Amino acid sequence: MRTWIKNTLIAALGASVALGSLAFANSARMGGCGWHAGGPMSEADAAKWRDKIIDRATSELSLDANQRQNLVALADTLHSQRQAMMGGSTNPREQLQALFAGDKFDAARAQSLVQDKTEALRTASPAVIAAISTFYDGLRPEQQQKLRDFMARGGHHGWHGANGARG
Repeated sequence: MRTWIKNTLIAALGASVALGSLAFANSARMGGCGWHAGGPMSEADAAKWRDKIIDRATSELSLDANQRQNLVALADTLHSQRQAMMGGSTNPREQLQALFAGDKFDAARAQSLVQDKTEALRTASPAVIAAISTFYDGLRPEQQQKLRDFMARGGHHGWHGANGARG
C-alpha cells in the first residue's frame, strides 16, 4: 500500500476517534457518564453533543477561530458521511435483524447492504479526507502533538494525562 494512502487512512481513523466518534452521535444516547443504550438521539440532542465535543476539543487544543471553523467543517463532513452510510434508515439494527428474521439468512439483502455501505463510504471518503487534512494541517506543531498523544492513549479515555488527571 502506498505510504500516502496508508497515512491518510491512519489520519482519518485517528481523527474520527479523537473527535469522540461524532459519526455515531445520532444512533446512541448520551448519559451523565457517557454513552449508553436507549435508542437514537434526536437531531437536537445530536447537535448539542456535537457542540460539546467541538467545545472540548477547542479548549483542549487551544484552537483559534479558523482552526475551530475547520473542526466544525470536519464534524459536518463526518455527519454527512454518516447520513450517507445510514442510507435513509432510521434504525440500522432493524435492518441487521431483518437478515435473520426468516428460517434462512437473507444473503442477497446482506450483500446489497454491504454494497450500499461500501459505495457510500467510497463516495464520501474524499471529502472526509480533505476535511481531516484541512483541520490537522491547520494545527500548530504543539497542537498536532497533543492530538497525537490523545490518540496514542486511545482517545476514548478523554483528554487526561498518564496519571489520569486532566491535563
